[in-house]
Amino acid sequence: MENTLPRRRFLQAAGFAAAGSLVTGPRADARRAEGSASPRPRLLTGCCAYSYRKYLQSGKMTMEDFFLKAVELEIDGVDVTTYWLKSTDPAYLFSLRHLAFKHALLFSGAAIRTEMCQPDPGRRAVEIANIKKWVEATELLGASHVRVFGGKLPEGATDAQGVEWTAETMKPACDYAALKGITLGIESHGGITSKASNILAILRRVDSPYAGCNLDISNFQEDPYSQVEALISYATHTHIRDWYGKQHQPLDLDRMWQMFVQGGYQGFMSVEYEGEEDAATGVPKLVEKVKTLCRKYSTV
Repeated sequence: MENTLPRRRFLQAAGFAAAGSLVTGPRADARRAEGSASPRPRLLTGCCAYSYRKYLQSGKMTMEDFFLKAVELEIDGVDVTTYWLKSTDPAYLFSLRHLAFKHALLFSGAAIRTEMCQPDPGRRAVEIANIKKWVEATELLGASHVRVFGGKLPEGATDAQGVEWTAETMKPACDYAALKGITLGIESHGGITSKASNILAILRRVDSPYAGCNLDISNFQEDPYSQVEALISYATHTHIRDWYGKQHQPLDLDRMWQMFVQGGYQGFMSVEYEGEEDAATGVPKLVEKVKTLCRKYSTV
């Protein structure tokens, strides 16, 4: 697996931004290269709004309700899936920020839809503008991370072409996000990001401390452990399920947690539930697994 990315730091200093947004600190391999000790494990519990998508889509739950549910479940932070925000009006975003603050709820970040793998420069410009819009909204919300998608690889295109097109979209978007102190995490999702090697190649071309991987441990179709391990040093956020691939094969979460600790990750382990069981009962079960593992392996 490719592992020759430049040694640089990711911003992972634990801190608060108004509503208490947490960002992650120096990469473990950068610290080792400098001869300093590896960071102590700092793994926080999180939950993605996407876990309650059926309730949010139907209107049975609002984003405010989701925040309060996270408080009820005693989760450290929330990932705001922006599909179900009422608007990007500053007053609305500030109200969510204030609600989180009142309940000591952290933001692990915000998640948006993008299709960065575009061969046409005009389409790439549209994607860049869209990311910039959501970076601005995320700044108002008080979060420090935005999840982005690489998108589908166009028919007939090579991985090398897709990597280049995606990087040419992500780099200027990262440059803009950096002005706001916001990191972009490209998700290990599918399409051009279905392989760890492609994600690593994209990040090498983007070459920014404000670029990393929103590491979804369940989306790799083959050999998830080695692919996740290759990306941990570049992880800015995680999405956690207890299965992987289209066939929903079981994942050994304890093994995954050990890998994140060994890789020097500091950040959120965010539940993104997509099981067959109703989220009302399925999410708390997965949350409990995450809590147990964070207590076992983290110093907080």
